[in-house]
Amino acid sequence: MNRAPKILYAVQGTGNGHVARAREVIPILQQYGDVDVLLSGNQSEVNLPIKPKFRSKGLIFIYNSKGGISYIKTLLKNNFIKIFLEVCAFPVRDYDIVINDFESITAWASLLKGKTCFGLGHQASFQSELCPEPRKKDLLGRFILKNYSPCSSYVGFHFDRYDQFVFTPVIRNEVREIKPSNKGHYTVYLPAFGNEEIESILNKLENVKWEVFSKHTSEITMRANVTFYPISNAGFVKSFSESEGVLTSAGFETPAEALYLGKKLMLIPIKGQYEQFCNAEAAKQTGVPIMYNLDEKAIPKIEDWVLNTKPIKVDYPNITEFLIYSFIIEPWQKDSKEIVLANN
Repeated sequence: MNRAPKILYAVQGTGNGHVARAREVIPILQQYGDVDVLLSGNQSEVNLPIKPKFRSKGLIFIYNSKGGISYIKTLLKNNFIKIFLEVCAFPVRDYDIVINDFESITAWASLLKGKTCFGLGHQASFQSELCPEPRKKDLLGRFILKNYSPCSSYVGFHFDRYDQFVFTPVIRNEVREIKPSNKGHYTVYLPAFGNEEIESILNKLENVKWEVFSKHTSEITMRANVTFYPISNAGFVKSFSESEGVLTSAGFETPAEALYLGKKLMLIPIKGQYEQFCNAEAAKQTGVPIMYNLDEKAIPKIEDWVLNTKPIKVDYPNITEFLIYSFIIEPWQKDSKEIVLANN
């Protein structure tokens, strides 16, 4: 007699994108088994649909106000001995299925203990040599991207189908159900920059209305043509669904959703994050304009984007449940039956 599997879903929580995807994945997993969640990191402003059973600081990255990673602060903020002890102690063997969205604790615990671990997420796509990368390779960044969370197999998401195990993005149902409109403003999310850096550039484009979502803002603040909003999932989705365009970092989920809704898009990759430069290269190949600095030289580039750039058409079908069943649930069901037959 078949039983429902115990499923562990480990989610990277150092950004909103992983958690936003988890909001779609968790209800699908609950159709097939009992789901526990590990949330690693605490820098996401988006809530999960269920309370995590496990919490970990994981390996966190600290940014400076200029858009780059602060390596000194990152080293000081991480307790590597504690991380190693967490890896050794984590009970991955208590679960039938371990699914990992770029989370290091469970990935390395699974590798250490010989447990099958399924990689599911955007970073999983970088296991393919066919995904776009910048011409100038960052060997350390590339190594970290490929080895941060080693898994047994992968289902990756990217802007296009670059390989057999790489698929188009997971678009949240709340975004799929939106009827986008255009109220003329531009939505901005640049989490690695400070408010002053953002304001000093955007207020130079006086005829453009900017709605900036910032972790440095606790209440709505209007400064000429730039309005700062505190981070909120509902507020951000409403803003960019009603916008003319989106100016954001070169993450993955927000750019993918902006493209899906037919919005103009411009990206600024975070300095020191090789993944973001890879994303920028992939987006550039689809026609998305890229900037690498937010300074006075950026003003004419942003102005040209506002005046002359058109939205890019994409096709992102809703295949998340199909992929989870085909690549994770069905293989486990097959293996568990084989184990039962072997025991008999």
